[in-house]
Amino acid sequence: MPKIPQQVISLGILFLIAIGGFVIARKFFIPHSFGLYGHYRADAVEEIKKQEIVYAGAKACYDCHDDIYDLKAQSYHKDVACEVCHGPAASHVENPDGVLPPIPNDRKGCAICHDYSPPRPTGFPQIIEARHNPGKVCKSCHNPHNPTLPHTPESCSACHREIYMKKSISSHASLECATCHTVPEGHLTSPRANEVGKPQKREFCGQCHAEDAQVSKDILRIDLKTHGERSLCWECHYPHDPETNT
Repeated sequence: MPKIPQQVISLGILFLIAIGGFVIARKFFIPHSFGLYGHYRADAVEEIKKQEIVYAGAKACYDCHDDIYDLKAQSYHKDVACEVCHGPAASHVENPDGVLPPIPNDRKGCAICHDYSPPRPTGFPQIIEARHNPGKVCKSCHNPHNPTLPHTPESCSACHREIYMKKSISSHASLECATCHTVPEGHLTSPRANEVGKPQKREFCGQCHAEDAQVSKDILRIDLKTHGERSLCWECHYPHDPETNT
């Protein structure tokens, strides 16, 4: 019978110690109620049931404030629960006159969603809170229950902050958005129903960048017939920051 190598014996002992330690630790650290109803600690259900209820839910708010519900249901805030801004309201529902929910009177609450952040989707209204009407409370211009009315954005940067920031440090910084985009009259008040138009042909960029373009000589020029062949300009160059892809 061949002799078992010493290193195999040592490894076997280590595995036995590890498995034994795991079994012992499992007995001490896994709660006794774990797995009783499923892959979780069953006692947690009873502990949660004993916690005080602090949230009332949006339906409880709508039962009394149906006028605000009708207004909010038609706005971009229709999916934002009342208690997101006004805080837990269970005590208010139980005692409507004695306990009043707080009404936000600062800018911090709105900035949680609307302060500029690159990961947010394009078209989502964003501001730089420190620069946007500093010192003024948001609700002095915007109705929180229907923020799109009566205020209308004054510039594209109100909703397209990420694009605005990129363009502002590019060679296209001086170009107005409407130079390249056709903007329907109702876009500022109803952007999803009135989408902006975009250039469809490479000749559009050629108005400034073709060799025979009648613009400043400082602008980068190309031979429109040979450069990129039939590819559209924006397939290689990002129009809002063209230097990044050249």
